[in-house]
Amino acid sequence: MKVTRVAYSADLNASKYARLVEQARRLGRVRSEVWQRYGSVSGARLSDRQIRDMWLAEGTAARFGVLANAWKETLRDAVADIAANRSAAKAEVRKVVNGLAIDVAERKRLFVMLKSDTWTDDPMLSRHMRKHWRRGRNRTHDQIVVRSDQYRTFTLADGGDVWLAVPGLVRRQMVRIPLNTAVAPTGTLRLILRHHRVEVHYQIDASTLKSSARPAGSREIGIDKGYSEVLTDSDGVHHGTELGALLSAESDHRRNKCLYRAKIRSVAEKAIAAGDRGKAERIARNNLGTAKRHRRSSRWQQTVRTATFRAVHAVVDKASMIAAEDLTKTFTGDSRRRGPNVNRRMAAWTKGITAEALANVSERRGSVLTLVNAAYTSQVGPCCRALGRRSGDRLHCTRCGVVWHADHAAAINVLHRVGDPDITLHTSHQRGKRIVQERADRQPDQTADPGLQPSSGGGERIVRRSRVGSR
Repeated sequence: MKVTRVAYSADLNASKYARLVEQARRLGRVRSEVWQRYGSVSGARLSDRQIRDMWLAEGTAARFGVLANAWKETLRDAVADIAANRSAAKAEVRKVVNGLAIDVAERKRLFVMLKSDTWTDDPMLSRHMRKHWRRGRNRTHDQIVVRSDQYRTFTLADGGDVWLAVPGLVRRQMVRIPLNTAVAPTGTLRLILRHHRVEVHYQIDASTLKSSARPAGSREIGIDKGYSEVLTDSDGVHHGTELGALLSAESDHRRNKCLYRAKIRSVAEKAIAAGDRGKAERIARNNLGTAKRHRRSSRWQQTVRTATFRAVHAVVDKASMIAAEDLTKTFTGDSRRRGPNVNRRMAAWTKGITAEALANVSERRGSVLTLVNAAYTSQVGPCCRALGRRSGDRLHCTRCGVVWHADHAAAINVLHRVGDPDITLHTSHQRGKRIVQERADRQPDQTADPGLQPSSGGGERIVRRSRVGSR
């Protein structure tokens, strides 16, 4: 398994940065050309090597003004992005095919056509691919891909941090970049130019990381994502409890900052209307910049990532199998009922980072990550397996009267969903609710299972048992 590491430039002078920016701008034209000509059905069966040979034959590459290796690597990277975009559409079409009332042989035929990119020959597949595969466009004009044999690293005579020399726009004229690390990057590099700084992204083998040597646990654990904490496991322990404060504080800070910036921008607009362009330019130059905002955002993102990965490591410490919901799905819900403040904070919900951490850490440390359908898991009491009454973060079981923490109950139910033959990963939430209700109706009223008792949630909240009257 490979993991990505990032090194940053240190005190890079303006002249070098400008040369890199111009190179990235020209390579952005290469990406745009690839997306424009091959980002649709016409490029579905073409490889990057075939496109490269066509460009060389027709002289297309000569007008980009960059070195051959630079545009070839950019071409390969853009074709890979188009393939990933097409694969995402195929995943949606596979769900459609799975829901069709057809025999196994026909379903297999359709899957083979999707995999081999011959779906254009089938009207039904073509129709659904056109529906789910939206034509993309290039918006990347700040990246340079450098092949592993096209750069070199070195240190100065007194040692210290590494320098990176990459090809520029002129042959045999390298751009030397000082880095902030003593570890030399290896393999293919991706240079990203952001805010007058160069980010050097490269991949290393995960087995070389210290955390990969930590053994995983031996239990089966279910987890539920949250806002106030990163994860809650089926033992009732909350991991990463600082996440909620981080998200809320940063969201509120951005709101207040944007209000102040709006007032200052209004002053600049009034100055322009009055003919005082000098004042408006001074305001734009000194008060409406983004350098501080980007630095703060970068620090905040690193803090959130650290808290998330620590929480996932804590779960893997005791789990050989982790049951979780698919966090790559789009968040849904009625935004009008939540209010503007909640919507603003939920917009910063970092479930994508949590999904990345679960996949990477579990694979590196040898724990199995099993994705299940999490529909209504936070509304079903684990004690009686029936739909309860949700009140905030409390879940009241209307059968036996036990009060659960909703995240703890969801984590237990997620674990129970592993291997469920009726509620699979792609079962709709409407059907999942009907199955839960039918199962509960077949069971008589009962008291709480002594083997399933609410816990204290790691000492953060005390969940008490109570009796709920008949409703």
